Amino acid sequence: MGSTLPLYIWLTAIILFVALAFFAFAQAASARNGAQSAADAAALAAAQDTRDELVEGLGEAIAAGDGDAWLDWLLGDMEAGEGAEGAADALAAANDAHVSGFGATEVEGYPGYDVEVTTNYTVGDSIIPGTESQHAKADATAVIKPRCDLAESADPEKAVEFVCDGEDVPIEIDPDDFDLDDLPDASTLFSVHLAN
Repeated sequence: MGSTLPLYIWLTAIILFVALAFFAFAQAASARNGAQSAADAAALAAAQDTRDELVEGLGEAIAAGDGDAWLDWLLGDMEAGEGAEGAADALAAANDAHVSGFGATEVEGYPGYDVEVTTNYTVGDSIIPGTESQHAKADATAVIKPRCDLAESADPEKAVEFVCDGEDVPIEIDPDDFDLDDLPDASTLFSVHLAN
């Protein structure tokens, strides 16, 4: 009986160590998941902000009667994204993280943003040394993709019909009789999604 007591103590210590190690890995995984959620949200916010700018630029170009320019806006070929980094910062902060890397990118010819975030919180104390000061990092890429196609014979100086993915009825824009409220919702014109 007396010789088994050290064995029980030894086994108990091993089981406790393994349980603490699993807990440390769970802490790290939780911090990593939090960082990934923050990165996804920040990248999508940047892309959605730019999508809104594209729709605003499209409306202004149509109202100004600049046919060539508004077709470029519709296809997402114009420069936009002045508020994208601020939008990414705001969403990262809402998820208890901050943007530690930000840049415009292109995925399969479509514009987007690469965003890296770092959590404001650490992994926490554990049996693994250094985790109490370690912050989780993650990155994500969001892409803006035009959802509408114009007819090949479209003349931007006349009323133009174009079809958008998921819409049964073609959308018609007449530059001579245009109001900003005539534009469909931004999500109808451009999709925003995370790159795989």
